[in-house]
Amino acid sequence: MKRYLPTPVFLILFCLAAMAQRPDAAKSNSSTATPPTNTIAAAPAITANSTPLELARAALAAQGGDKFKNLKSTMLVGTVDLYPPGTIQSTPGKFVIIIVGDKMRIDIDAIGLPKFKQVFDGQRSYSSIPGAEMPPLSKVGMPVLGKFDQPGYKVSALPDKKKLRGFRVVDPDGNTTDFYLDPANGRVMQYLIPSNNFTFGTEHSKFKEVDGVLIAFSFSQRLEIQQAAFFAEYKVKDVKLNQPIADDVFVIQ
Repeated sequence: MKRYLPTPVFLILFCLAAMAQRPDAAKSNSSTATPPTNTIAAAPAITANSTPLELARAALAAQGGDKFKNLKSTMLVGTVDLYPPGTIQSTPGKFVIIIVGDKMRIDIDAIGLPKFKQVFDGQRSYSSIPGAEMPPLSKVGMPVLGKFDQPGYKVSALPDKKKLRGFRVVDPDGNTTDFYLDPANGRVMQYLIPSNNFTFGTEHSKFKEVDGVLIAFSFSQRLEIQQAAFFAEYKVKDVKLNQPIADDVFVIQ
């Protein structure tokens, strides 16, 4: 069974952050821009009897439905705060994430840390930190919502998590994503990528609609292993959807 999991990226970045902690590091402030008027249609109602497939359909609708499924490109730019295990002091930085189909590029520039670059050109991966290759984002996480009804994908039930309704999607290669929805509106509030040795999770806290697609403007990521937990907070400052992206952005040199 093939597994693509992003553990090494966050483990290495957070270990670097632990060595580069500065007592005067300042946390970035979040954007307070007024969100635009919503144009996304309300998701189908979620009830106590909703099936896993119905939950998945509600989640897709809440993300923007076909507009989400048919995204040609996504660019997110913002700030990130990295928290090593057992600390409350963050290491601030900036990030850029670019996605075009299965192609992906991530750049993270944090104070006192080496610049990090991750590229997947559709076939090959490159990381500025050896051994820290991430999977194509189409294999795990939110993009899976646009594919759960394709042949080879399996959708199954999960126990509720407090007030959140859960379901699991497994792709044809065995890659697993667990989704947890707000039953009031169908929005994905959390998703987890489980493994035998650790769990990597993302939690959304603030959303805005951009061109008919729901975007998480504030989210956190957590990597839990037996020895410790690593944490990061992201704040999106700028979003560009369906804009032309030059092929050389994904060139591996």
